Amino acid sequence: MSLQKLDTKQIAILAYACSAACCLSLVCVALLYPEFHISYYSGSLWLATSVTIAFACTSYLFGLARFSLGYAIGFYLYIMILGYLWLNSFSDLPYNHTPTGLSAAVSALSFLLPALLINEPVHRAIRLSARTANQCLTLIVVASIAVIMVGAWYNFRLVSVGRIYEFRGDLEFPKPLSYLLTITSSTLLPFAFACFALRKNLWRASLVIFLILLIYPITLSKASLFAPIWLIGLTVVSRFVDARATIVLSIFVPILFGLLIFLPVRQGILPYSANALFALVNFRMVAIPSLAMDYYNLFFSTHEPTHFCQVQFLKAFVPCPYTEPLSVVIYNFFGIGGYFNASLFATEGVASVGTFFAPFSALACGLVIAVGNRLSAGLPDRVILISSGVLTQAFLNVPLTTVMLSHGGGLLFLLLYLTPREMFQTGDLHQMQARANLPRSHG
Repeated sequence: MSLQKLDTKQIAILAYACSAACCLSLVCVALLYPEFHISYYSGSLWLATSVTIAFACTSYLFGLARFSLGYAIGFYLYIMILGYLWLNSFSDLPYNHTPTGLSAAVSALSFLLPALLINEPVHRAIRLSARTANQCLTLIVVASIAVIMVGAWYNFRLVSVGRIYEFRGDLEFPKPLSYLLTITSSTLLPFAFACFALRKNLWRASLVIFLILLIYPITLSKASLFAPIWLIGLTVVSRFVDARATIVLSIFVPILFGLLIFLPVRQGILPYSANALFALVNFRMVAIPSLAMDYYNLFFSTHEPTHFCQVQFLKAFVPCPYTEPLSVVIYNFFGIGGYFNASLFATEGVASVGTFFAPFSALACGLVIAVGNRLSAGLPDRVILISSGVLTQAFLNVPLTTVMLSHGGGLLFLLLYLTPREMFQTGDLHQMQARANLPRSHG
């Protein structure tokens, strides 16, 4: 089935609509979760609307740019910064909100320009054959099974999502195993699923989905539980619309569903338990990453920046004013909301170099993502979209350095670079190999 291509204007309109839905969602979140310092009052509505409309002009870039790895990451981070600018207009936290809002907007633009516009392919010095690539995919599946079996030796609990926090604090894995579990669920298995699904190896794709689900009772991570739904959803939607529209819809549609549930729950038409989708998507997925920017800006308005000492391999070289991870430091300061991991704008930006220099840090991060664009150029858009489907979510809540190292972002760059472009041109790799082995006709 041919993909429906949306033009620049249509993508821009879709992005504007998603932006408006995000702001409306944050109004509803403020009504349900005021204890998190999420506010809304009509006196600042004009300011919030003006600021977000001005920033939303940035979304026109998504209509101009081709799809790439940076496109997927960039749109999620654009929505996060838009959300912060809205919250910043109502925030009751005592710091100077004008320069932080300006810094956030400039940081977003500094990140988006290279992440969206630098996507020329690099010369591929290493070219794997289709047969070797297929063997690598098998190796990924086998290695993932081994990691899951070792992880299950340490912990395997079938508990509901509502009870995971009763047990997750007691989990103890060796650090290398913890990294392997994260990389397996965030990078290796989604990459394998993308390759199998798009080549219509449905049994192998189903096996990968099952393996991702098995990681949930080991790590008690909601990301592992919902990742299969997310990956399948991206696969289905991207069959009918292009990859750019799929990324926008992947946020827009869940937000809309949450909003549709919100009012009936507030009026008592639906039971409060029906609000779980709103809590998961509108609050946890959309509001919390934006709120983290608010928290980090307050904390570092009166505390010394980290100068990147939170990065594991820099700790030995950079004096650090904090003995605990940043997420713990922020939680101890506010005492609410759990451990606040945050995106590159909050961590590599505000926390590391302060508000003034944050745009320069964002530019450097955008250039890193641009490398990924160039390494993956030439692959079908759907391969990039689906294989990065879980990893792009991590960018909302995890610093760039952590995504690249602990979540396997750098490994995904390498896998996309090595993947033979021709293996997706004729479908199933086995069919390609079978045709290659057919005896030639001599007329």
